[in-house]
Amino acid sequence: MTEDIQAPKIEFPCPRYPIKVIGDAGVDFADLVIDVVERHAPDLDRANLVVRDSRNGRFLSVQVMITATSVEQLQAIHVDLRATGRVHMVL
Repeated sequence: MTEDIQAPKIEFPCPRYPIKVIGDAGVDFADLVIDVVERHAPDLDRANLVVRDSRNGRFLSVQVMITATSVEQLQAIHVDLRATGRVHMVL
């Protein structure tokens, strides 16, 4: 018997919504991510900011927590992050 697996539905507002951004490592990459996300989510929780280098140091991942208020907000964050030209992936 095969069951359809449904993705969990996000209910807005969604406190503590994680956004993980992966891009080319650089001194200012984390600041760039924070600046972009804060334009759309001024309540960004800097206390829970997580920055990790890749194994070989070529990439950097930055994870932030926000209160997600709508699908449109999340889409706008994604579009603006990708528009920087330095972001490879937004999860």
